[in-house]
Amino acid sequence: MANDCGLSFWGAVGTVTGSKFLLRHNKRRYLIDCGLFQGYKNLRLRNWQPLPLSPERIDTVILTHAHLDHSGYLPILCRDGFRGQVIATPATRDLCRYLLPDSGFIHEKDAAFANRYGFSRHHPARPLYTREDAQACLKQFESLRFGKIRRINDLELLFRRAGHILGAATVDLLLDDIRVVFSGDLGHAESATMPPPEVVEQADYLVIESTYGKRVRDRSDPEQALAEVVGRTVARGGTLIVPAFAVGRTQLLLHHLNRLIQAGKIPRVPVFLDSPLAINATEVFANHPDDHRLTLAEAESACALPRYVRDPEESKQLDRDPMPKIIIAGSGMATGGRVLHHLKVYLGDSRNTILFAGYQAGGTRGAAMMDGATEIKIHGQYWPVRAEVANLDMLSAHADADEIIDWLRHFKKPPRKTFIVHGEPDAADALRQKIEQTLHWECVLPEVDREYSL
Repeated sequence: MANDCGLSFWGAVGTVTGSKFLLRHNKRRYLIDCGLFQGYKNLRLRNWQPLPLSPERIDTVILTHAHLDHSGYLPILCRDGFRGQVIATPATRDLCRYLLPDSGFIHEKDAAFANRYGFSRHHPARPLYTREDAQACLKQFESLRFGKIRRINDLELLFRRAGHILGAATVDLLLDDIRVVFSGDLGHAESATMPPPEVVEQADYLVIESTYGKRVRDRSDPEQALAEVVGRTVARGGTLIVPAFAVGRTQLLLHHLNRLIQAGKIPRVPVFLDSPLAINATEVFANHPDDHRLTLAEAESACALPRYVRDPEESKQLDRDPMPKIIIAGSGMATGGRVLHHLKVYLGDSRNTILFAGYQAGGTRGAAMMDGATEIKIHGQYWPVRAEVANLDMLSAHADADEIIDWLRHFKKPPRKTFIVHGEPDAADALRQKIEQTLHWECVLPEVDREYSL
């Protein structure tokens, strides 16, 4: 029987979030990634809309990695009828055990906060999903190690290291005689904690990310840049608030801060990790030594640096202490979590610094602050921005445009089509032009919800 194969794009088209790609092969349907839309309100509203296909008609979900824009819709998918397996690497599975329930808890907490103070236009406000929904979907996870091939119905699945965060993978799918490769989010060779992305040499169809499709990453020394911002903030008597991604960026920051303190290059101010999720993710990091570059001693030393803040009352107490300190708290783009309460306290004082550590998606508070906003809306109120705002872009976990091209050069021949996703429209189009001009490949900027025949 001839192949009847199609690929549909339910998210990450014209935006960096909401990754969901439906691969149909004969009568089977595979969803590669199952992420939330984040950022602009019109995108976030799409999380409430039904999918183009009923969840019970999807056979299997395959995850590239644990970040919520790739995994965070799973609780809804399972709640609404998906009964198949969720295949992920062991580290991705372990991270999702914390990420997804934490996401459900935040949705519940935000809805309760909105109802208490009446700033939602919905009465009552309700969570997108609950912690219980997230806990339930974890029962459907199955793990597959890097480099091992698994037969799933009518396809073969292989994970390779993508180097983005712990457990991040490229997805290689062989369907009879058609090979489809999904890059997921690609890392880069200069990360202090993550290995570089593994080479891929062949694909009939390639789906490639373009988050940094029009940018070249800052190559300056991250520790020197971090030392400078810490030094000048502490010299002013200020505090650093670091909105950090719980998975990946937090562990990288702790490693660099630990090295700087040990070398005497920054003052020994207290470092607080005020994120139960980041604390759990740091423990997962330590439990997967084969998935990162640090030695056991380096990982243990970095993990021992901060004071772990689990209790909400202890978190509030941090804001009453005027002494200089470093508070690392989620989320990385200041879209939710405990960092919002710290921002309300520290944003208005010019002695303090709000330090971001990587890409800020459009429509997020992080992007607004990086664009020079003089006030930020948090919990229904506007708060003045007088603190210094900085971004250590060199800490980004994404490959830039040149690094993506270098990764693509390892293909022995061009794919029949290369679909460019997971980028703002200008970034995706810039990468399209760069690939076409440099490698002479046929590229497609896919349309949302359209199926492309393979």
